[in-house]
Amino acid sequence: MSYCTYVNNNPSEQADYLLHKHYHDHQYGFPIDDDDELFGRLLLEINQAGLSWTLMLRKQYSFRSAYDNFSIEKVAAYGESDRERLLADPGIVRNRLKVNAAIVNAQKILELKQEYGSFKGWIDAHHPLTKEQWIKLFKKTFKFTGGEIVNEFLMSTGYLPGAHDADCPVFALTNVTQAHK
Repeated sequence: MSYCTYVNNNPSEQADYLLHKHYHDHQYGFPIDDDDELFGRLLLEINQAGLSWTLMLRKQYSFRSAYDNFSIEKVAAYGESDRERLLADPGIVRNRLKVNAAIVNAQKILELKQEYGSFKGWIDAHHPLTKEQWIKLFKKTFKFTGGEIVNEFLMSTGYLPGAHDADCPVFALTNVTQAHK
C-alpha cells in the first residue's frame, strides 16, 4: 500500500491521521534545501528503523529540541554528557546505536561540507543514482543507513521517485518542485 493510500484510508486516531496528512501533503517528497533540515530528516529516518513512522511524527518536535534544532555543527560537537542526556530523554528514541549514529553522521556531514560546500551539495553532486547506488554510497559514508532508511530518506526529500501515487494531488506539486532542483 502506498503512503497516499494509507493517508487517505487511515484507520487510526484522528490526531495521528492529522500528523500523517500534514506530513504527506507538505513534506513527503518535497526537496529540502537546508542542510540542518536534511540532517533532521535523516536522523528521523534512522530512528524510525524497527518502529512506526507514526511514532516519529509524534516525537518529531522532541527530536528537534533534543538535537538542538538539528544543528549539524552542534550535534557534531556532542560529547559523553550529551549522549547520556539523549539516552535519558523520554521524548525521543533512546537507542545508543542510533544516538551514536546521529553524532558520527553529523561529524561526517561537516567533513563533506568541506569538499562539497553543503550536505545538499554532496547529495546533488551524486544525483542521479539508482536506488542501489545510493544505498551503497550512504552505507560507505554514514552509520546506520541500511537500504530502507536510505530509500525513505531519498524518496522523502525528492531524490528518488515514488513518494506519491500519480493520481495523488500532491504528486503534481512534488514533480513541479523537483523540476527546479
